[in-house]
Amino acid sequence: MSPTKHPWTGAALSAAVLSGSLLSPATAQADPAVPPQPQDDPAPATDLHNVTYRARVDGVARGATITYKLDDTKLYSADPTMLPGRIFEASAVLSDPQLAGMEVSIDWPYSANLHCEILVDDQTVAQADQFIAPRLTPARDDPGYGVLICGAPLSGSPVADPGNVVNTAPVGSPSPEPVAPAG
Repeated sequence: MSPTKHPWTGAALSAAVLSGSLLSPATAQADPAVPPQPQDDPAPATDLHNVTYRARVDGVARGATITYKLDDTKLYSADPTMLPGRIFEASAVLSDPQLAGMEVSIDWPYSANLHCEILVDDQTVAQADQFIAPRLTPARDDPGYGVLICGAPLSGSPVADPGNVVNTAPVGSPSPEPVAPAG
């Protein structure tokens, strides 16, 4: 029986060896003794907060603009049609509730009562109301005319008012010390 006379015997022998190795269990080797490595603490998970912005314009005023924090770095501006009694509502997610802020503004020469409120995790943290009186001439010397700020001031805002942020710390924790205004 030479391989030249019977070529299939080599193939049959290889198949038998391979199938036998598949049927027998493999032996596992133990890991070498490695001292345990200290594990780094995972990055602390940041708590995200659901923020709800609400605004209302009571009066006949065109050109209402509502600007608010969409997330920790982005501002969003909406131009809704605000009829008396209609409420604008928007939701956002912020990691720091102290950053929650919005501005409600109307165009000159209109007059209206402006109302805004900010809810963080379904609790009111800021609320403001302001009456915008009518003017005969545009308020070129007053960039804050017709603007109501609620919560933290928005970056890039023409109004230098610090807003009306209240303590958003959990109930029972000590209140933070008030920060003196710069200047």
